[in-house]
Amino acid sequence: MKALVLHAPHDLRLDEIAAAADPGPGEVRVAVSHGGICGSDLHYYHHGGFGTVRLREPMALGHEVSGIVTALGAGVTNLCEGDRVAVNPSRPCGSCDYCRRGLAHHCLDMRFNGSAMRFPHEQGLFRAAVTLPAAQAVRLPAETDLALAAMSEPLAVCLHAVAGAGSLIGKRVLVSGCGPIGCLTILAARAAGAEEIVASDIAAPVLAAARAVGADRVLDLAAEPEALDPFAEGKGRIDVVFECSGAPPALLAALRVLRPQGLLVAVGLGPEVPLPVTALVAREIRLQGSFRFDAEFATAARAIASGRIDVSPLLTRVLPVAEAADAFALASDKSRAMKVQIAFPPP
Repeated sequence: MKALVLHAPHDLRLDEIAAAADPGPGEVRVAVSHGGICGSDLHYYHHGGFGTVRLREPMALGHEVSGIVTALGAGVTNLCEGDRVAVNPSRPCGSCDYCRRGLAHHCLDMRFNGSAMRFPHEQGLFRAAVTLPAAQAVRLPAETDLALAAMSEPLAVCLHAVAGAGSLIGKRVLVSGCGPIGCLTILAARAAGAEEIVASDIAAPVLAAARAVGADRVLDLAAEPEALDPFAEGKGRIDVVFECSGAPPALLAALRVLRPQGLLVAVGLGPEVPLPVTALVAREIRLQGSFRFDAEFATAARAIASGRIDVSPLLTRVLPVAEAADAFALASDKSRAMKVQIAFPPP
């Protein structure tokens, strides 16, 4: 069967690999339909990794996928052949201390598809078919758009960030950085009851996407560097900031506009940042990280399938897997693309 395998930076090949195994007890085989190109896929593609995580062997990319169940292993009762599913790429061990505490996303022996953190690498999901534990496949209604369902994983990241912020009802929220994660955070914050959502970035195209998904105000900090200044008045006027860019200047600017006892949720990853501790202490600012997701994956998949959260404005284009090089080129151009997906032929 076909798989999209990265051998080295910019050496992406549509390889022929062994067929997906017959499912064992508690497993299913899924024919992959759509897969979204994520920022981490782009880091592997352009740079061979990020930080200390480096590609050391050929690895199939991809962790944002949907598909159709084609075979069931013994004991699987919650799925049927032909079911449409969103595939959760996260497989915690279930037995370590963090898993037992209900913090499975901090599992000490986590396996995450399309990651070079382990060696041998955990192969990604840009494959014609995958066999995996049935618990990783979330059943969706028969009419579900599988392209939209493939956005369940990044939406889950944003639902987890929003859930960690507590109640947003009546709150003024700033989303800093309006790439796919920022825009999905806008959708998640609105669903959670945020009263006003302000979005900031330095690129006009992504701000247009932020407006399309429901931001009340968008601030182009490249065209107007002082646009956040009014929100810094009176010790700050923002209740909660979701910092999704990982850029140090953006994080520092976000701290400046938070009201006393406001909350900054760091979602994006970037370089280390020296923090203005005096301001944090004097205004009692709360700073919190948000990492991946757990139970939010199923919630995200069902919210997309029901239309309760409409992610369709973020889907730029779907290209066949045979045109993967063009798909990665388009996904790399943030002036033209928000979310680009690869489609595999139907089984």
